Amino acid sequence: MSDCLLAPFRVLDLTDEKGFLCGRVLGDFGADVIKIEPPGGDPGRAVGPFYHDMSHPEKSLYWIAYNCNKRGITLDIRVAEGKDIFKKLVKSADFVIESFKPGQMAKLGLVYENLRQINPGIIMTSITSFGQAGPWKDYKGSDIALWALSSYMYVTGDEDRPPVCPSFPQAFLHAGLEAASASLVALHHRLLTGEGQWVDVSAQDALAIVNLQNQQYWNLARFNPKRAGSSQMLSGVRWSRQKRLWRCRDGFVIFIISSGHMGAPGNKALTEWMAGEGLAPEFMQKINWETFDPQGQELTDEQYRGMMVAISGFFERHTKAELYAGAVQKRIVLYPCNTTEDLMHDAQLQARNFWTDMLHTQLGGTLTYPRPCVAFSEAPCDIRRRAPLIGEHNEEVYVGELGLSKEDLGRLREKRAI
Repeated sequence: MSDCLLAPFRVLDLTDEKGFLCGRVLGDFGADVIKIEPPGGDPGRAVGPFYHDMSHPEKSLYWIAYNCNKRGITLDIRVAEGKDIFKKLVKSADFVIESFKPGQMAKLGLVYENLRQINPGIIMTSITSFGQAGPWKDYKGSDIALWALSSYMYVTGDEDRPPVCPSFPQAFLHAGLEAASASLVALHHRLLTGEGQWVDVSAQDALAIVNLQNQQYWNLARFNPKRAGSSQMLSGVRWSRQKRLWRCRDGFVIFIISSGHMGAPGNKALTEWMAGEGLAPEFMQKINWETFDPQGQELTDEQYRGMMVAISGFFERHTKAELYAGAVQKRIVLYPCNTTEDLMHDAQLQARNFWTDMLHTQLGGTLTYPRPCVAFSEAPCDIRRRAPLIGEHNEEVYVGELGLSKEDLGRLREKRAI
């Protein structure tokens, strides 16, 4: 589509799960992303969950989600014939994105210096756990290890329990987003100077950036945040002065008892709301919220516990919708924890036409996708094609674009080069 933002540009996507999202984002913006899989299919196709729980390389919902807006070819870049074909593809490409361990592209003879001899403007983006340099560059980085090393786990979980990892493996999703952004910055530089470059993306670096919000607690309030989790105080055993997650009648909401003038209006409004239903303890109604410090000694532990129990009881009487509507009216910083089903019916997302259906003939039905989260007035940014089947576009790319014959394709297939 010539009217897409990145329509003139081509991406060669060599990544595994560590980089799927990078190519997906560039494809969302209109780039021609060619996902290169080894013959037989990418190992990422074995990642679940699967459509209707049927384990099959063409039914991995993980693969389907992160590889839409891409064409797909099979190619073994470890063999001479495959390497030669890849170099031919590089001639007309703008980006190569890869997620091999450091040094692997060098062993294949496909380092950036070699690729730019073929195409001086090529941008190569490498996504790894710890980057291309440093004492940890050769270490493998699992999702939990990366979250721990980035310090994010330090503030995740309950205060009286060990740190926990975010539930869905997402360290490399953050790395993929950073890689897509960095690749576009490199493209901007190339448009200004004509120079391509090598972009080195570390997942640990990406997660450290995600964690920057917690540094602001020290900068603004001079305290280090602690794990707050969803500690429940009704038992009288476990509780936290930094509680954020509260159970309500049909799920959970987020509310934080903040300090000073920033938190005072909301704390006061919530207290008055609770008092109107006879649920605010008398001492809570006498608190000077303008000077209140949740970490201070204005309240004894017993009083603080009593206030938390009262707030818990109030929230549990109401639904997420009731609490959110009341919070908007009373200007309380409170918001619901949406489930996936909630998102599917969210009025704001529906107004933005966020959801779209895509036909999957191999599945015999349609799947609902979230559209890209940005909208441009002058260029579409949408889900244009489903994730490719194994080798689906081999003939289109090799014969239609590289000029190989169908006989060449058969010979390469016999040699397991494609």
